[in-house]
Amino acid sequence: MKYFLFNHQGSINHGCEAIVRGTVNIISNSDDNCSFKLSSYNADTDRIVEDVELCDFATRTLSKLETLASAFNIKVKHSEEYALKKMYSPIVDQAEDCDICLSVGGDTYCYGDNHGIQVLTRELKKAGKKVYLWGASIGEEDLTDEKLQSLKDFDAIFVRESLTYNLLKGKNANENIFLHADPAFCMEREEMELPNGFVKENTIGLNVSPLVAKQNPEITKATEGFIKYLIDNTTLDVLLIPHVVESGNNDYEYMLPFYEKYRGSGRIAIVSDSLNAMQYKGLIAKLRFFIGARTHATIAAYSSGVPTFVLGYSVKSRGIAKDLFDNEDYVADVSSIHNEDVLIDALNKLLRDEDEIRRTLLRKIPLLLRSSMQMGEKLKHI
Repeated sequence: MKYFLFNHQGSINHGCEAIVRGTVNIISNSDDNCSFKLSSYNADTDRIVEDVELCDFATRTLSKLETLASAFNIKVKHSEEYALKKMYSPIVDQAEDCDICLSVGGDTYCYGDNHGIQVLTRELKKAGKKVYLWGASIGEEDLTDEKLQSLKDFDAIFVRESLTYNLLKGKNANENIFLHADPAFCMEREEMELPNGFVKENTIGLNVSPLVAKQNPEITKATEGFIKYLIDNTTLDVLLIPHVVESGNNDYEYMLPFYEKYRGSGRIAIVSDSLNAMQYKGLIAKLRFFIGARTHATIAAYSSGVPTFVLGYSVKSRGIAKDLFDNEDYVADVSSIHNEDVLIDALNKLLRDEDEIRRTLLRKIPLLLRSSMQMGEKLKHI
């Protein structure tokens, strides 16, 4: 079978890259004759991903007549569906030679109205395709009646954590809702080395993003204070790890001033912004602890057995942590971070529970890997 992966932001967001790589591994494990076409908003960044045929997620410009018809529909029918159908028609054409369509943007329904993706899903269905929402998370605050209705258009919904699963089951969002761990758990890692002088037994990784700083500007000062605390009061070396490096949302650019301020200590380093997701995972696997905001950076840590504390901003981070630990003890809502005290408390929890966390990950991660791999079998049978 040929699989059409769409609604992909591009691999400059290494979480999106991790989902695609994990998905390819999962499906290849259950379908010996599979091939993949990846429709990407930023296809140039996806040349690092092997075994996929790349195409641009490119809309087209409406003709003059279509523009008039669109204006009429918006004014009279208060609907932009006609315009979106025409704009997204090239994407439907891209999927013509594919059998299965997977919407791999796990956060699609968390942000905005998503009218475009809703229309595209319906158009792919009209073209005779099987369409699945893949590795999704959705919070109750994200759901509208329109979104809820659009979720029924999918042939099935694969969700990645139990909070979303219980929500959508309770709302009867679709007849076929399946709970499986995030596909990124199944992405392989590439062996990497820590910076000179850094050792696994004494290195903490830190990922803070401009996305969470935008939601709570106090995080910037809190992070700076936390790094100072680490240098002044512990022996831990600090490794700043970016995971999304797209324009306007660049972890590396956001964290670079922290490195510049404390580089004189000899106890801090920042990872290059030019690695791929498997390489970032390889570095994260060499840490003693990890504190991170980007969900797929924390998944890289979890799946490598690294005790991890999450700076959460949506249902996905809470749900994944809850499914791992049966609680949310190792998650802090970003809105609660007003100074370094929350981050210091996070570190103290990791120090206190280090052995217990490692035992839990050792026991649970194989189960999550199996859960992810079962997505391919489930897809094959439905």
